[in-house]
Amino acid sequence: MAYENHTPVSIGFTGDVMIGGMVNDKITENGFSYPWGDMLPLFKGTDLNLVNLEAPLTHYNKQQKRKSTNLKAEPNRIQTLVEARIDVVNIANNHILDFYEEGMLETIDLLNKAGIHHIGAGNNMQQAAMPVIVSKNGISIGLLGFTDNEPYWMAVDKPGTNYVQVGDITTIKNAIAGIKDKVDILILSIHWGDKMNDTPLPEFVSFAHKIIDAGVDIIHGHGAHVCQGVEIYNGKLIMYDTGDLIDDYDLNPQLKNNQTCFFNCEIDKNGVRKVKLIPIVMKDMQARIARNFEHEDILGHMQQLSAAFGTIINSNGEVLVN
Repeated sequence: MAYENHTPVSIGFTGDVMIGGMVNDKITENGFSYPWGDMLPLFKGTDLNLVNLEAPLTHYNKQQKRKSTNLKAEPNRIQTLVEARIDVVNIANNHILDFYEEGMLETIDLLNKAGIHHIGAGNNMQQAAMPVIVSKNGISIGLLGFTDNEPYWMAVDKPGTNYVQVGDITTIKNAIAGIKDKVDILILSIHWGDKMNDTPLPEFVSFAHKIIDAGVDIIHGHGAHVCQGVEIYNGKLIMYDTGDLIDDYDLNPQLKNNQTCFFNCEIDKNGVRKVKLIPIVMKDMQARIARNFEHEDILGHMQQLSAAFGTIINSNGEVLVN
């Protein structure tokens, strides 16, 4: 019997990409690729890229009344995602319905037309929960999207998000059961967490472990607006929070919410082989590769946060996987 030797697949993960508000204005002034700064080679150097798309792209102007902050970008900002070769976006989050169902459905239509896969929201419960399966280098990768935000936006017989309450492992297991046998690697992307807290609460750690035990290989967390530690749990990868990559939010000097990482993960059919963190800093609504002191500051912080989980990250940003 011939031995199948597949080339590993590299996957780029980032946290929130919010290209509305003042970022939208910056794109008008400087072009579609402006928010990515000097990061484009990172995105173009991977086989697959996954981000959380934090705001709808829509013409629709009616805003949610029950929220104080509603975000959106102009529809042609889809080109910003295309220029960074974003392959998959999670749209299960607390802003995708800021401009009601119309805004979300227009966003989905734009993503479909651009050939960008989306997970975590849809026209009904079935579509919101639908996984994406991508094949790269002969390796089949499944992706699921969830959020624990805005339970009233949950898709039922109406458009909405794929909502899960933290601790509800039954919902997760049901989702895994529908895809696990069809893929080699399973990724779960989830918008969750305690805002502006760089340490996940114990119930989130416990839930993440149960998700891994249920059959997920990689958890891609986001939602806290700051990075949290990385854990290698039973040989699987948990990125508790990948922070904010692009936004126009106020800077918190203590939590340094303008600092994040590009998480480059290499997989094969057996699971995660390598993980490397590339420190990123956001200035003037543009993400740039961190240099010198900023690089050391971000990497040192991630080393400290991850050490709490027994994870070792070396001076090159490489995570000790085994």
